[in-house]
Amino acid sequence: MTLKTILLSACSALMLAGVSATVASAETLTIATVNNGDMVRMQSLTGEFTKANPDIQVNWVTLEENVLRERVTTDIAANGGQYDIVTIGNYEVPIWAKQKWLLALDGLGDKYDMDDLLPAIRGGLSVDGKLYAAPFYGESAMIMYRKDLFDKAGLKMPDSPTWEFIGDAARKITDKKSDLAGICLRGKAGWGENMAFVSALNNSFGGRWFDEKWKPQFDQPEWKASLKFYADLMKDAGPAGASSNGFNENLTLFQQGKCGMWIDATVAASFVSNPKDSKVADKVGYAIFPSKEGVSNHGNWLWSWNLAVPASSKKAAAAQKFISWATSKEYTALVASKEGWANVPPGTRTSLYKNADYQKAAAFAAPTLAAMDAADITKPTIKPVPYTGGQFVAIPEFQALGTTVGQLFSAVIAGQSSVDDALAAAQATATRDMTRAGYIK
Repeated sequence: MTLKTILLSACSALMLAGVSATVASAETLTIATVNNGDMVRMQSLTGEFTKANPDIQVNWVTLEENVLRERVTTDIAANGGQYDIVTIGNYEVPIWAKQKWLLALDGLGDKYDMDDLLPAIRGGLSVDGKLYAAPFYGESAMIMYRKDLFDKAGLKMPDSPTWEFIGDAARKITDKKSDLAGICLRGKAGWGENMAFVSALNNSFGGRWFDEKWKPQFDQPEWKASLKFYADLMKDAGPAGASSNGFNENLTLFQQGKCGMWIDATVAASFVSNPKDSKVADKVGYAIFPSKEGVSNHGNWLWSWNLAVPASSKKAAAAQKFISWATSKEYTALVASKEGWANVPPGTRTSLYKNADYQKAAAFAAPTLAAMDAADITKPTIKPVPYTGGQFVAIPEFQALGTTVGQLFSAVIAGQSSVDDALAAAQATATRDMTRAGYIK
């Protein structure tokens, strides 16, 4: 062996030892997230972060939405320390921050440009002026529909559609022989699954969860009208097995050309319009969330999926470094460079909606921003209420109560219960729970 060979071998050994030492000494962040498309894409790009930050490794725990909420809530309430970063909604953030379950995000760095965050989104994630979660993407709700099917049926989507129009249109374009549902709506039980849609629907019918004294309102005519409309529409024009369908299931159905309309989160627009994944990408139109004839409330919700650091994490500095990367303008540009501007995470930054490249690539950009601007979580209903929220009620008890009611309503869609029985059970359950919690005196 020559001296040169010996030296090269020694250098290689030292380099390998250095890499091994770096990996061995790296902090590993455990991140819990939902299995939505934007989060899956974030995981695929994690190598860009670890390449720039070799002292940090990432372990992903990716879960279905209901399971994610259950596990994260259990861990954080028990101060378990299982996760260093959690993906949570704007429902949890202010509640958990006040309970001191989250750390304030004061280490995102000088280049983060917090002032670029959309005011409504930033406000929902702040307590006493401090940001407790960074938004990964934001959304409202809107109609996504097949323009070709509307043309074939001689239909024209109004600028401000009513539920009456949507119901008629869904039935007209339904073709059960070819397995085409006129409309796809969430039926899977969960406060953030079917109840996100049904609560928004009821708001648009002029209903509310509670009156000013926290008395449940399921015995009122608005709830009966909205739930009956929903159940009848799913029976006449919905897909088979609708009671098991949540966001992801309906997304797949729409992409496969099995739905004529889909009313859901605006974030879905980039996926239904992506020709790599959607068979109907060039046929999709967009419209604002419907209202009931004679009711001015469109029921738009305002939601964001956000990254937060549990107070139990021992790796807060590294966690905030990752959050800063994943929710930055630079990350948006990274996604655009690899997937195109139409596929970047939407609904969090003002600069995105001023970006000419984004506006050109994303036909849904303007409808999405209009839907988000139309949402007012401080006044979610026509009648006065003691709570805030759009598709949720911003109190700690709602997570359990909303899921219980969601199970009752999902059973209606499955044909296992009647509208009247489900509403009576919801009224009794909500009255009991709100009395026990001290809301009803």
